[in-house]
Amino acid sequence: MDWRERLTFPRRSRARGAGAVPAPRVAVVTDSSCALPDGWAPTPAIARLVRVVPMPVTIGEQVLSEGTDDATPALALALAQGSPVQTSRPAPGRFEAAYRQLADEGFDAVVSLHLSARLSGTADAARLAARLVDIPVTVVDTGSVAMGLGFAVREAALNAAAGGTAEDIAETAGMTAGTCRILFYVPSLEQLRRGGRIGAAAGWLGTLLAVKPILTIRDGAVVPLERIRTAPRALARLQELVVADIRGRSGRVQAAVHHFGNEPEADRLAAALRAAAPGTEVLSSRLPAVLAAHAGLGVLAVVVAGGVPGGTGPSGRNAPGAAAGAGAP
Repeated sequence: MDWRERLTFPRRSRARGAGAVPAPRVAVVTDSSCALPDGWAPTPAIARLVRVVPMPVTIGEQVLSEGTDDATPALALALAQGSPVQTSRPAPGRFEAAYRQLADEGFDAVVSLHLSARLSGTADAARLAARLVDIPVTVVDTGSVAMGLGFAVREAALNAAAGGTAEDIAETAGMTAGTCRILFYVPSLEQLRRGGRIGAAAGWLGTLLAVKPILTIRDGAVVPLERIRTAPRALARLQELVVADIRGRSGRVQAAVHHFGNEPEADRLAAALRAAAPGTEVLSSRLPAVLAAHAGLGVLAVVVAGGVPGGTGPSGRNAPGAAAGAGAP
């Protein structure tokens, strides 16, 4: 089934006064797994259309919220020491508060974009909150994560700023997420194993010490792509795969490089991508703590978005997940 057929919008509508119906004013809500870098929006007015709900990270007995607390130093130390780290979805009340605030600010509707439901229950929390508010909320499971979600948020915000309807904005977000391909290298599968996010790569655990894996997101879940024996070869292969993917697309292509605990390596990779694919916008940002908690120290991830996929790179592009609005069955 095509993702558009799975997109269901709220059945409620807010009461309007007599006379001409004004153009809808739609806000965009997302979660902090979106990894939006500083300066992601072309103008402050567009940035103000987006609200990011923080996702909690628990380190020992300390609960930190991405975006409101600086979880990076504590998380890096915990990962280095092998200390327990847990993540969870935001409470529905956090979404409810965000939706109510936007309604109070005069917005007519909300499009709420979230990471893959196969990685987190965040979209379900948003749906629960959407049922409690009067403003219509369309919740979209993008089937993606990090800037795979972030690029969808950015395009949704641009559409909202141009006066798009909730239906237009949700479709824009879904289409953008559908073009995304996420490739990432982790020095070890251990953190993914601990967090239960290892998926189809579980079969590689027997050779854990001998593998420097390259993974991808497919159908909203983490799946293995290639097993490589050394870190330098893995990083070189990651770059090779990303360049092939970019060159295999036509039209406007964007990329984002994510890192945690290894910013110099990320800077070198971003520079190499810019040199190999002139004209491609390449952003760089630290991986959000809620994702780094599962990927571990030393992760490098690249998200490619836009254009028309289907070129020379191996398959592994993301497919958007189902989307549902408040009031959906």
